[in-house]
Order: sequence, then C-alpha cells, then structure tokens
Amino acid sequence: MIKFLFKGLLRDRHRSLFPIIVVALGVLLTTLLYSFMSGMMNDLIDSTARFDSGHLKVMTASYHELENQLPNDLALTSVESLLSTLKKTYPDYEWTPRIKFAGLLDVPDENGETKSQSPVFGIAADLFNKNSHEAERLNLMKALLRGRIPDKPGEVLLSDSFAKKLGVGLNHKITLLSTTSGGAMAVQNFVVSGTVAFGITAMDKGAMIADLSDIQFALEMPDGAGEILGYSRNKFYESEQAGNIAGDFNRKFSKPSDKFSPLMLTLEDQNGMREYIKYADSMGLIIVGIFLIAMSAVLLNAGLMSGIRRYGEVGVRLALGERKGHIYKTLIYESILIGLTGSFIGTFIGLLIAYYFQQAGFDISGSLRNSSIMMSNVLRARISPASFYIGFVPGLIATTLGTALSGIQIFKRQTAQLFKELEA
Repeated sequence: MIKFLFKGLLRDRHRSLFPIIVVALGVLLTTLLYSFMSGMMNDLIDSTARFDSGHLKVMTASYHELENQLPNDLALTSVESLLSTLKKTYPDYEWTPRIKFAGLLDVPDENGETKSQSPVFGIAADLFNKNSHEAERLNLMKALLRGRIPDKPGEVLLSDSFAKKLGVGLNHKITLLSTTSGGAMAVQNFVVSGTVAFGITAMDKGAMIADLSDIQFALEMPDGAGEILGYSRNKFYESEQAGNIAGDFNRKFSKPSDKFSPLMLTLEDQNGMREYIKYADSMGLIIVGIFLIAMSAVLLNAGLMSGIRRYGEVGVRLALGERKGHIYKTLIYESILIGLTGSFIGTFIGLLIAYYFQQAGFDISGSLRNSSIMMSNVLRARISPASFYIGFVPGLIATTLGTALSGIQIFKRQTAQLFKELEA
C-alpha cells in the first residue's frame, strides 16, 4: 500500500508538491536557526575559556576580588609546587600558568626617542615549553599574519592592527612600561617577532603575547603567576565535573581566613558566565520554541486545508463503497509520507547550509568594533546531534496531526447524501 500511495503522490503533484514545500521550508528554517543559536553559544564559551577563564581557574582569593584590575601583587607564589599538586590530583585536566598584565607600550625611533605610545593588554603563556599546548590553545599559528611565534627570550607577538597603529614592523624594538609585583615601575625591552589577528575585537585592539618566563622576569614574579588555568583533556567544558573538582579543591586547599590561599573557580563562576549562559539558553529555547509553535501551526493548517480540498474525492470514494476507516487510514499514511519527505528534504538542506556557515562563518566584525566581549568576529553555526531532529520531528507530527483532524469529517458523511453532493 505504501508503494501505491507513494506513486499516487508522485503522479498527482497538486496534492503533494505544495505540502512538501511548506514542510521542507519550515523544517529548514528551524534546523538553521537552532544550529546558529548553538554555534553562537559554543563559540562564546570556547573563546572565553581559551583566552580568559579556562574550564577551571586557580588564583588567590584576594586576586579574585580585584581580578579586573590585574593585581599581580596578589598573584600566586610557589606555582611549580601548586602545578605539581594539580597535575597529580586532577589528571583529567591540563594545567598551565598565565600572567595577565597591562601597561604602556613605547616605540622608539632610530635615535631612541619615543615615536609612538599606546596602552597595551598582555597575556604571558608558556610558549617555550615543547610539551605545552598554549600556542595551539591561543590559536597562534592560525592567527599569525607576519613573522613567527617567539622561540627565544625577549621576543613577543603584537596584534596586527595594533602594530600598524604604532608603526611597528618585524624585529622592531619596543619597551613595556608596567608595574612589578612589588609595586615598583617595570621597564623591559622586547623585540617583535610577529603579528597576529585573532578575529576577536577585544584582543585585536591592543594585545601583546609573550612567554611566561619573560614576564615573570619583567614584573619580578619568580615562580609566580596571576592564575593557573585548567582545560579538560577531552576539549569540552563539562559543568558538573568542573563543579565537583572546584568544590573538592577548595575544601582541601582554600582557607577563608587566608586571602592568599588558592581558590578554584569554574568557567561559570567567572565574569557572570553562569547567568549569561542560563539567559542565553533560555532565550535560545524561547526563540526556537516560538518558531516551532509557529511552524507547527502552519503545517497543521496545511494538513487541514489539504483534507478540505479533497472533500469531493472522499465523497466519490465513499460512493464507490470504500470503507470510511480505510479512507481515513490512507489519508494518514499519505500525510506521513509527505511529512517524512518534506522533513527529510528540509533537514538535509538546513544541515548543508548550517555546515557551510560552520566552516565559512558570517562576518559580524562591523557590529563588534567597540566590543570587549571575548567573542569571535565570525559568527558560525554548529551542527549538534539535536540539529538532526529539532525540525524533523515537529515537521512530521504537525503534518500528520493536521490530516488526522481534518479526516474526522469522513466519519460524519452520510452515504445517502453523497449523490446529492456529487450532483451539486
């Protein structure tokens, strides 16, 4: 019977083409919208974790209170010992120290006089260690536009637009003016080994990347670091696992009475990320939910209209002696075939478009020109397991339900009235 019904749908395109197009469009838009929402959230969490928060972060309690001011005088000490403890106690995470710093970058001319100056924000990461994944995590190879990654003391990277603004080229000497951990003035010369473009406005406006050992020396922080970041070895942030580890660490090592004792926070505990993620999740569900309801209403209406348009056909079939239950079942089967076909086409095309935007992305740098959010300038979709069924299921159910409701009229038809109806 399925084969017979399928041939009927192919031969009578007026009965099947429009409903399939409607179902396919609704499913396509739902799949695409969900994939974009999923991609935005994933990109925000990933960028924040890689450049700022990690999946877990350890710092002193007092550093945490003034974190936005980058108070390196309140930084962690005896970092090597603490790193050894973290690696031994929580081996499922990769632990790495970092120092964030700020200051003034001075560019001298050929006579040693100041040619240009500008405020700078910097990240010191473990770049020289061959076993470290910091260069990969900061995406330095892909972000490198000119020169090379620093491989010897005294070399740094600058964001490309920042370097052009200062008039700095490769191998150009620059001077960092900042504050040591003891509160004194820090003056340190560096050489620009390369320039990078992260594609994140907050970083590209004025960032400097240096090796941890160079900044420890410049800021007088031997065996010190502002923070130690932890990254799950499976690359994904797992909220429950991170929360359990942070709770366990704080019970063992954190002392409320000691402001310099280490404190571990999850990604969600930092910068209001927990509220932001919940808000974004809720808004995403509401938007997708409203769209799903609207799409289901359209498809339901399409199923109802299809049933009403076939009022005469049903009358003929009843007059020829076909049972009401059999007619009703064939209409349901037809709507299932239409729903399956439309949902498959819509999901397939929606995933193709989502895959394109997952790879190529959509440039929104113009709207993020003054943004300080760790968010990529390129908006990307993300295909997740839910992308495969988020539009498919309602596309199939709504179409079938519409036909089922309209088909109830079949059982109200009186055979004695059929010929009068047909004559009319």
